[in-house]
Amino acid sequence: MLRRLLFGVALAAGLSAPASAETVTILMEGVPDTEYVKTLVPEFTKETGIEVNLEVVNYAEMHTKLVPQLVAGKGSYSALVVDFYWVGEFTKAGWLLPLDERIATDKFDTSVYVPKMMDLVGKVDGVTYMLPFYNYAMGLLYRKDLLADAKNQADFKAKYGMDLGVPKTWDEYLKQVVFFTKDGMHGVVNQGLRPDPIAMEWSNYLFANGGEYHDANWKATLNTEAGVKAVEQYATNIAKYGPLGAASFSFDEAFNVMAQGKAYSYITYNFFRAGIDDPSKSSVVGNVEIMAVPGPTPEQGGSLNGAWGWAIPKSSPNPDAAWTFLKWVESHEIAKKRALQGGSPTRTDVFDDPEVNAKYPYSQALKQMLLTSHNFPVFTYTPQLVEVLGRELSLAVAGEKSPADALATVETEMTELATKDGKIK
Repeated sequence: MLRRLLFGVALAAGLSAPASAETVTILMEGVPDTEYVKTLVPEFTKETGIEVNLEVVNYAEMHTKLVPQLVAGKGSYSALVVDFYWVGEFTKAGWLLPLDERIATDKFDTSVYVPKMMDLVGKVDGVTYMLPFYNYAMGLLYRKDLLADAKNQADFKAKYGMDLGVPKTWDEYLKQVVFFTKDGMHGVVNQGLRPDPIAMEWSNYLFANGGEYHDANWKATLNTEAGVKAVEQYATNIAKYGPLGAASFSFDEAFNVMAQGKAYSYITYNFFRAGIDDPSKSSVVGNVEIMAVPGPTPEQGGSLNGAWGWAIPKSSPNPDAAWTFLKWVESHEIAKKRALQGGSPTRTDVFDDPEVNAKYPYSQALKQMLLTSHNFPVFTYTPQLVEVLGRELSLAVAGEKSPADALATVETEMTELATKDGKIK
């Protein structure tokens, strides 16, 4: 691991100040990880002489602001942060600079990244276009105090003939959902709003049943036993074991139910783990933990991956200065500082850092979540697929379509999009 002395030597060698002051301008989403970067930017300017201008907007504005800059011969953004939703579009359009030559020249070690991160927001067709920035993989929040309760343990054993504990498989977890729906408590709270919340959350149900979106040749594999079971289970959890209105909940509404102590479990983005221990937001501080979504066997995980990556557009006015910033912000030292503030790492050496683990004891659970996670389909039409999936899942949950019919429609439209993109010949 790099310590301050080694880091200073690296900066002297690879981040020397330019002859004249430059400014690196980056468009970023208004999220906590952006704020953590912002607090550290003065260090970069002091060490390199390069000013950094972070233009922070909400997610809905980003794509609209980026595209005109990306198609221009010379834009105003030196570097970008790219959601995995846009990776296929941006790389196919040729808007991003390959980074492999710079990585090799500066001996920047990309092997430290979680492999699934590099698959999602790192490499495309063997070419490195991004350095993973932060992850938003999904995991299972659960009430550890309810699992430890002696009466619950005895009652669960009597009902199911098995010990009550941290669920090792998806089937065991579903039994717990049923068991804890009692006395005003919901076994689960879902975020069923269409299109994005339901599409992302349901993906965990698909993977937990051993399903996938497509095979190696991009043939859709949704309308299968695993896919149908996933829709049935999702609809049942909303209708029977969750709070009224969950079919239209987004992240905040679902989190509030969990934070008020009214649900045993909640599948959501890992950054909600910190919020559940915030006394100003939560009445269950110290009673909730996070884990990878269980899979069909103890060895398999069911979590959906998610991440943003750093990239340099071909329209960058100063790509060299942008790369200087990227390799600094993604160095172990700075990635660790971001993690200690509460950021979501993408580097295994940050997850394994003793200081990070001391401050956040659940760091290893988050690392395991990423190592066993599954990626959503990444291609030019990822956003369109999310729209289709959200629409059809909502119809199935409402009972307006059977699970098989809904998934058949998703498969048909996914195949059309994949064919249009050249994934299917």
